[in-house]
Amino acid sequence: MIVYGTSISPFVRKVLVALAEKGIRYQHRPVAPQAEDAAFRAASPMGKVPAIDDDGFRLADSSAILDYLERLHPQPALIPADAQGAARARWFDKFGEVELDRRLSVVFTERFLKPRIFKVPGYEALAQQALDQHLQPLFDYLDSQITGPFLVGDAFGIADIAVAAPFHNLRLAKVQVDPARWPKLAGWVALTLDRPSFVTAIAAPAW
Repeated sequence: MIVYGTSISPFVRKVLVALAEKGIRYQHRPVAPQAEDAAFRAASPMGKVPAIDDDGFRLADSSAILDYLERLHPQPALIPADAQGAARARWFDKFGEVELDRRLSVVFTERFLKPRIFKVPGYEALAQQALDQHLQPLFDYLDSQITGPFLVGDAFGIADIAVAAPFHNLRLAKVQVDPARWPKLAGWVALTLDRPSFVTAIAAPAW
């Protein structure tokens, strides 16, 4: 299996973590979104990352890829078997992608991508607004949902992968979850990002 996409993307990170958890062998080809790479574009016609090519089966979108991996290699399961657990896992997958990353990426873009990658000044006021106004309610919600080491049920799964993946980008932007205000979230983020599968995904080449 070939995985296309820069590891700096939390969506690519989701796939790399799931592959590591399931022990699936793969080749990682780091490409940027919209890259004019023929093999990548064959797997992702819209130029979005991540994308995979599994012996000719091509697919883009991290959630769709995680579904494919779960059916291809059911064990260890990353989606709970019970209806309520599966539904909550799906909810957190979308929460991580639609609610959390969309707002967190503002901080990441202004404080990391622009100055470090694109070599232009970031808009600090925009980053601070995201931290002060948009992310705090999401952190409040997550802190209220954490009751143990895993977001859903008694095993690591897609909920943990999808929600934790963007938090590494927050670290790259030199922002930590305040343990005084969000003690459960801060502890869960640290524990999850220290998991071997996340360590491996974070260390993967970006370009």
